[in-house]
Amino acid sequence: MSARGLAEILTDAAGGLFPPPDGSVTVVPQTSPRDAGVVSFAAHAVVFTDEDPDWVRRTLAADPGDPLSAPLCPPFLSAFADRTGRVVNNIDLLSVAGRLPGGPPLPLAEVEDRAHPRVVRALRYREDVRVFTTDGATLVLGRGVAGRWECAIEVDPQAAGRGLGRALATAARHLLPGGESVWAQQAPGNAPSVRAFQAAGYRPVGAEVLLVPGRL
Repeated sequence: MSARGLAEILTDAAGGLFPPPDGSVTVVPQTSPRDAGVVSFAAHAVVFTDEDPDWVRRTLAADPGDPLSAPLCPPFLSAFADRTGRVVNNIDLLSVAGRLPGGPPLPLAEVEDRAHPRVVRALRYREDVRVFTTDGATLVLGRGVAGRWECAIEVDPQAAGRGLGRALATAARHLLPGGESVWAQQAPGNAPSVRAFQAAGYRPVGAEVLLVPGRL
């Protein structure tokens, strides 16, 4: 497992093949200077960092709590942030879905202005960013961690309850290149977002926390 990179691990997970649930931790290099963090699958965590793998394992072993949860618990994440000079972002539910044929299920207008605030924000975390709007909502699509396709949706408060979240999450699946999957991160406490993505066919695969280079 340790000889394989993060991109390969994520590709396997998208296809339903997960690391062994043996309670171990895999440490792999970052795929870019921007992205460091932890992906936690069932009884197996993957830490992606350019720090010394022995430091990761020593720090995790020093946590007196449950070793299965230690990679996503405050003692390790705080030490990880201090060591790297980064900031711990939210711990998210990580889900994935495959491409769907045909066009999106609702009309979308692509934002061409690269200075648009949503485009500028997305470019902090992704490459090949595309931003689409529809009445009352926004869809962001781009390449994020390990080059995977990621999407994010925003629904205006006055447009909530119309099924726009599910429609946009579904639309992202139609906008992918052939043979690709799309990943989404949802804050576990954001139940409407979790429900929207699952209704759109996204399968939960684990939890993820990113350590970002500076404050949001």
